[in-house]
Parts: sequence; C-alpha cells; structure tokens
Amino acid sequence: MKKKYSYWLPTVLAFAIGLGVFIGGKLHFNDTPEKLFSTNSKKDKLNRLIDYIDYEYVDEIDTDSIVDVTVNNILGKLDPHSVYIPRSEMESVSESMKGDFVGIGIRFNMYRDTLTVVRTIKGGPSAKKGLQAGDKILMADGDTLYGRRIANKNLVHKLKGKRGSKVKLNVYRKSENKSFDVLVKRDVVPIKSVDANFMLNGTMGYMRINRFAESTFKEFKKALLELRKKGATKLVLDLRDNPGGYLGIAEKMADEFLADGKLILFTKNKKGKVKKAYATERGSFEDSPVYVLINERSASASEIIAGALQDNDVGTIVGRRSFGKGLVQREMDLGDGSAVRLTVSRYYTPTGRSIQKSYKKGHKDYYQKFMERYNSGELISVDSIKVADSLKFTTPKGKVVYGGGGIIPDVFVPIGSLDKERIESLDSSGFFSDFVFKFLEKDRNRFANYPQKEFIEEYKVDDIIFERFIDYLINGGIELDFYGSDRLIKTYLKANMAEQLYSPNLGAQIKSTEDKMLKRVLDLDSQVLRNIEEALIRSND
Repeated sequence: MKKKYSYWLPTVLAFAIGLGVFIGGKLHFNDTPEKLFSTNSKKDKLNRLIDYIDYEYVDEIDTDSIVDVTVNNILGKLDPHSVYIPRSEMESVSESMKGDFVGIGIRFNMYRDTLTVVRTIKGGPSAKKGLQAGDKILMADGDTLYGRRIANKNLVHKLKGKRGSKVKLNVYRKSENKSFDVLVKRDVVPIKSVDANFMLNGTMGYMRINRFAESTFKEFKKALLELRKKGATKLVLDLRDNPGGYLGIAEKMADEFLADGKLILFTKNKKGKVKKAYATERGSFEDSPVYVLINERSASASEIIAGALQDNDVGTIVGRRSFGKGLVQREMDLGDGSAVRLTVSRYYTPTGRSIQKSYKKGHKDYYQKFMERYNSGELISVDSIKVADSLKFTTPKGKVVYGGGGIIPDVFVPIGSLDKERIESLDSSGFFSDFVFKFLEKDRNRFANYPQKEFIEEYKVDDIIFERFIDYLINGGIELDFYGSDRLIKTYLKANMAEQLYSPNLGAQIKSTEDKMLKRVLDLDSQVLRNIEEALIRSND
C-alpha cells in the first residue's frame, strides 16, 4: 500500500534543514563599546520614531513588538545567519549552547493527559530518588500536572528552577498500584552533545555529535577515552545533521586529529584582518585513521572539522555535500534580555576555500537551494554536483577540492530510497518513540528484569507489534510500503525500545546495523586492510 505524494520527502527534509543552522562561533571585536555604540543620526532617528509612537500615536501600541519587528527586518536585509533572539527564547537557546540546565532530570511524555516519565537521566536528581520509567507525576508543589489544557512549556516551568531548590512531587506507579510523595532537589542536568559512542567492531569506534556546545569538547574527550579503552584504534566521527555551534570548540576538536602546526582555518573580517588557528601538540588521535560522516544538514562547525581534515589530507570524509555555511557569528546582548547573533567574519579552510553558498537572491532562495540539490539528482549521484573550476583548490598531497556551497566528501554515499528516508523522518519526528512508549505503558512488567545483553542478542519485534505500528501510522495519516520495509521498521522499533528501556546509546547502536553510510565505512576500512596485506605479500615476494 503506497500513498501518492512524491513531494513529501523533499518538503520534510527542506524544513529540517531550515532549523538550527544559524549557530556560529564566538569571536572578539577589537572595537570598544564606546566606539561601536557612539551616538549618530541613524540611531537618533529610530529612537525618535519609537518615542513619537509611545507618546503621540492615537492608539496604545506595544512598542516592544514594533522594535522586535524592526530588528528582524534590519537583519533580514543582511545574511541568512544574522538573527535576532527574543528575550522569551534566550533561556532555551543559552541552555542548548551551554550544554546543561537546572531541573529534575527526566524525559517525559503526556500519556492520556498525564505527565508520564519516559526515562530518567542517569545520575540525575530523579534517578537518585528512585523515579522510574512509567511513573506518572500528578502534582508538583501542590500544582496539578495533568489535564488537556496544560501547555508543555508550563509543565517544564514547574519542574525547572534554581539549583539546590526542592520540589515535592506526587507520583503514581502503575506497576505497584500506589501513589507516593517524593522530594526532589533540582540540580544541573546535562544536555548531551555526544549522544552515541560505541564499538562498530574490534578496532573501530563510533561517535555521534549533535552540536558544538560549551560542553562538547569535554564530552568528546571522555567518549574518545572510553572507546580507546575498548580497543578503538580507528574512529568514525558522525557529524550528520549537526548544524554547528561554537567555533572554538570545532578548533579544539580538529586539533585532536592534526599534527602540531597544521592550519585548521582562518577568518577574515570586513577590515581584512586575518586570524589563523593552528593545531597544537595536544592532539591525541593524530596518527589514527578517522572517517568523518557528513550530509546535506551538516553545517558550520561540522564543516570546519571536515574541511580542516580534508585540506590537510587527514582521514576520509564520507557522505554527501554539506550545507555550505562559511560565516561566523558573534552573539551580542541588546540590554533587555534579548540578543542578536551577528555575522562578523567569514572563515576559510586551510587551502583558502570558502564553502559559503550564495545568498544574493535572498533568504528564501538560500534555503530552497536544497530543493535544487534534490531535483538535480545531486543526492543520488556525485556526478550531479555542480562545481566551478574557478573554485578549485589543491591539498598538499595533490587532492583536488572545491569551494562554494559546502564540503564535497572524498567518498560519496547516495541518499536512501524514498521509503527509507520517510521512515527516518518518521523516527526523527517522534512517531516510533511515541508508539513504543504507549506499547510499553501497557505492560512494563514484561521488560522490568529483561537483561540488556539478552535484549540486544535475542529480542525480536514480532509481526503482532509490527502490524500494530502499521495501524498506528495509518490512523495518523501516514502510508508507505510497510511490508517492503519491514526489516528497517522492526529495527527502528527495537532501537526505540532499547532507548526507553536502557539508554539512547543502545538505541543508536541497534540503528547502526541498518546504516548505509556506516556499512560503506566498514567496506572502505576492509579494503584498506586488504591493500596493506597485498602490499606486504608483494614486498615479501
């Protein structure tokens, strides 16, 4: 059974790309605040206009909203990555880039209008107090947390607070058919940047990074150490769908793979001032094989790492052409709790190429260029990628690379089938997770003492669960070739069960068995080993 909507996938993917690629690195201005914000006629004109509206206009007007619109209009005339962050959004943006927040440490879902714990964060406040997946939090400090009309943001607000503050929760545990009160002390809860790290085989480690926040480098170093203890002498660094983040964090990470003195990147501002960043002797993975995975949603800091390694002839870049963001932003406080993230320079890879795609035709055209990639066949065949000879550069070992519009990988891996991409989009949109949560809610006792190792090796999603999931999707208006994709669907169902029962890392490990790009990496690595063996045989002969 197939639903006829050929534009479903590119529309969803284009929307996904439009989210989250505005984040850049932090650089420092040389100008003092006095010089930057000295009085001039342009600012006086805006101030006077707002004052006139405030005091003279016939109707009452919210001038704050006018200012917000004005700021957005001004930035809209610049580049697509200079953005305004309203005061209402600053907290969530800051938390994301800091890499933690203060709360009780749970992931929750609204099940039948009741706040229900999906899982507790390991080592977090709720886990320490014994809260479990499936627990229903009915009240917080006497405030009701169930009902149709409670907005998700209001629930979050009731659970978050100052570090060290306490919240009294009233909890119902279905498995024991009892209610109880528990006093939870709010604490710092990490927002993981490294959301998966495990061994692909006896020597190949895998690590997936979802953004470049303040905590990312520490997480990266910790995960790398864990992988090396498990025997990793090679690494797959997965930067797919990573929109970027802090420039300095990307520099530190690139340094881990590059020898002392190698150029990582350089930036240039409007005055022509060039600032170069070089690798140091601190790198801990300099002489080991590394494969970097990128796709059309890898941007900014992700492209910095891919470009630095590619231009220095280090490792292998695998996947599809990256987004193409070569601008650097600096976040500046506007004094009222809001901020502007303003583009202050361009960055260039070690060979001197800019990978920023053109935005001369406006912001709408800028983001619709992804549709051009899809329609041109670029996501299917590397031969469809349009490159300009004028943007050709050469690495120290003679490899030809191109600037303009992203990083072209060393090894191209095409996008999956339409149905495969739909399934991945359904997964990222929460369809699998929501179904699995509701499935587990019906009988959590079945998995209460299920050993993790046994689950990985022996548990199989049967046809009954599969058919229920098909009904769930059809009721949600989703149709595709379910039976032609049964193995992939069952794998994703099992992965989501593993994530909710054990950990996100285990879920990612199960999904990796159906990852086309990872399979290509393992094939490449096997070919390298075969080439080495053949060379040794020839030398002995």
